[in-house]
Amino acid sequence: MNTAPLAWVNGSDAPEKPSLEIGFMALSDCASVVVAATQGFAQQHGLTLNLRRQGSWASLRDKLASGELDAAHCLYGLVYAVHLGIGGVPAREMAVLMGLNQNAQAINLSPALQRQGVTSPGALARRVHQSGARLTFAQTFPTGTHAMWLYYWLASHGIHPLHDVHSVVVPPAQMAAHLEAGRIDGFCVGEPWAGAAVSRGQGFTLATSQSVWPDHPEKVLGCARAFIEQYPNSARALIKAILAASRFIEQTPQNRQSTARLLSGDAYLDMPLDTVEPRLHGDYQDGLGNRWHDAHPLRLHDDGRANLPYLSDGMWFMTQFRRWGLLREDPDYLAVAGQVQQLQLYREAASAVAVPCPAQAMRSSVLIDGSHWDGSDPFAYARSFRLHAMSDTGAAQISL
Repeated sequence: MNTAPLAWVNGSDAPEKPSLEIGFMALSDCASVVVAATQGFAQQHGLTLNLRRQGSWASLRDKLASGELDAAHCLYGLVYAVHLGIGGVPAREMAVLMGLNQNAQAINLSPALQRQGVTSPGALARRVHQSGARLTFAQTFPTGTHAMWLYYWLASHGIHPLHDVHSVVVPPAQMAAHLEAGRIDGFCVGEPWAGAAVSRGQGFTLATSQSVWPDHPEKVLGCARAFIEQYPNSARALIKAILAASRFIEQTPQNRQSTARLLSGDAYLDMPLDTVEPRLHGDYQDGLGNRWHDAHPLRLHDDGRANLPYLSDGMWFMTQFRRWGLLREDPDYLAVAGQVQQLQLYREAASAVAVPCPAQAMRSSVLIDGSHWDGSDPFAYARSFRLHAMSDTGAAQISL
């Protein structure tokens, strides 16, 4: 990797590998990857992106780690779990090339709970603590963003996500079917699946992930570090193509509309346009009669602010792994983030396509429980919560 930047500076910037295998899951936040691959942005940077839809995050993880996929639309926490060797797979050096989006995941509850009047966080907490039967909540991957938003949200309302309820793993597209069949009582998932469940009368949205953390990090463009080391120009070109696509999508409402139409097709989400489009625009209705335009909608670019791989974003996921016992010991938070987040490569790509690049690699946020996160003291932050895992073994994760 030491000679690659020099080669690039000297003008040898043609992609070493011009045809790339790119994984994605059928979620609205794969939008910039799909647009880059299909609307000419990849070709402008000397690439052909062969999109490979995956059926589960576990499958995507295995193919990414093995090199069967060159890069992928990926859960933030998944990249770090593989890098740290969490979740039953050997540790492998991984990389975050860029952020793909912020916001736009949701926590939904079942029609049965709605009929029982469990339509607020307080009512849910009373139901959990006063009933002998434990509710079952689904998320999409044990170390993924949906697990972390669900755990954080439940804990902020006094519900221990590992001991007061059952936690199970369900692929995104199967969430509503499991909810309707009564196998689960609620879930956290990305769009369009939460909005689709509401439109079909399969429960309601109780919270959005942006209500947990406004403008939170979500999906990333992830890869094995070996890909960068072997093909640094291809990695840089890939970032440039997806950055350009992200910027295009957010330039006009019409571009968002055409993106929704593209995503709704059989090859991507395979969903009706009127199910995909509203929440892609930030227009919500929760199934309880409430409608709003969210102040923190799906952000795919936001003038580059949604794309910079902030060190503090990667560090936050590790603090939550430690909080819930997925990590038995504290890692060197900053050092690990520095290994995974490809800031230099991202800055080079952003500069080449005239995307503004914040100078700071840390950002400051306040979450739903009032906690302040800025990456300055991750060790203390991981220990600052009232609710923690009761042991270092973590939760038993069940796949349905």
